[in-house]
Amino acid sequence: MDVIDPSTGERIDTYEEDSEQDVEASLNRATEAFEAWRDRPIREREELLAAAGEVLRENEREYAETMTREMGKPIEQGVAEMEKCAWACDHYAEHADAYLAPEGHPSPAGASVETVYEPLGPVLAVMPWNFPFWQVFRFAAPYLTAGNVGLLKHASNVPGCARAIEEVFREAGYPEGVFQSLLVGSDAVEDVLTDDRVRAATLTGSGPAGRAVAATAGDQLKKTVLELGGSDPFVVLDDADLDAAAETGAWARNQNGGQSCIAAKRFVVHTDAYDDFLDRFVDEIESLTVGDPMAEGTDIGPQARQGLMEDLHEQVEDSVEAGATLVTGGEPLDREGAFYPPTVLTDVPEGCPADSEETFGPVAAVYEVDDEDEAIATANDTNFGLGASVWTEDRERGNALARRIDAGCVYVNQLVKSDPRVPFGGVGDSGYGRELSGPGIREFVNRKTVWVE
Repeated sequence: MDVIDPSTGERIDTYEEDSEQDVEASLNRATEAFEAWRDRPIREREELLAAAGEVLRENEREYAETMTREMGKPIEQGVAEMEKCAWACDHYAEHADAYLAPEGHPSPAGASVETVYEPLGPVLAVMPWNFPFWQVFRFAAPYLTAGNVGLLKHASNVPGCARAIEEVFREAGYPEGVFQSLLVGSDAVEDVLTDDRVRAATLTGSGPAGRAVAATAGDQLKKTVLELGGSDPFVVLDDADLDAAAETGAWARNQNGGQSCIAAKRFVVHTDAYDDFLDRFVDEIESLTVGDPMAEGTDIGPQARQGLMEDLHEQVEDSVEAGATLVTGGEPLDREGAFYPPTVLTDVPEGCPADSEETFGPVAAVYEVDDEDEAIATANDTNFGLGASVWTEDRERGNALARRIDAGCVYVNQLVKSDPRVPFGGVGDSGYGRELSGPGIREFVNRKTVWVE
């Protein structure tokens, strides 16, 4: 696996892929480790997770630099991602035992009935490059603490991150085989998933990848959780705080170079606020600094790969050709690396790429609507259903509109984010299942009813 620095296009490292024999050995280790790990008291598993959080904090700069070199995330955002991973470890180190406490049920006199939560076994995690540490810890912190063991198949452009995460758990004192990284290509996923030793799978990634994993796992009757793409609406009503909406919206679209499933992508603005919001929004976007991701103060680095940047630009060109108006940006930067500027499109025609496809980069589509009903109709005019954001000074109005948007999570006067304290996931083409909080840790367990007469 060659590591290409997306800010220069140069190869900076090479990793040897795991062989079939390596994968077989990893599966054996996972199976053996599970037999002891499942019986480890949960308090001990929580203590090890807390130790993993400390390892992350001690090495946050080193790990952030690995991330930046491999996929181009600005270094300050990389450090913030490490801190968020440590927070997830802290959260489950404190709350896992409560999330997994047996649940009692009404029962006849003389009987006791409760649901207990028991781990399933080795879980395969197929993870993306865009948040190469956070996506993994979002899986590993709860599922390992529940007593499962993890097998990570990470994206092929971030093998250094995959090895570093393995190091985190090793340094924290986890037993051998409880967490392992498999450096294999996507073509190996089916064989691993169909192996009888793997009991479940979780994937964060594209729709086609999710469908492939779901189909294979379904054929094997194995549980899956899928977090797929998004085309999140950012609804600005006529009574919104436009300065706050524009500032937050610019960041919601452009952090991590716009390469986020939950980034705001379609800005749906009430006609009474449209002109003022657009002016403020464009000003905020044009103030963002595009540059060297290793430099402090850089807001937007390169796209993760040259091919991804080219695909994004093709979506913009096709949308403009279909009738969209290019307000700012819209051309790859004339410099080394896969740099694309923050871009705003208005008058976006129905069915063009910026309207109907997920744009995985710093491209915002802005729509003008006449009233609340049209705002909701536009927000819901997508096959995706991951997140949404609503902006209004009337909290009751925002709450009411949030209930009408088809999405897994809706934030009022805030950008969409994943937070270990609340469940996260989507509907429709954005996947199914939930990560984080109590529902997340209980996705990969056997909810066993125990009736004692």
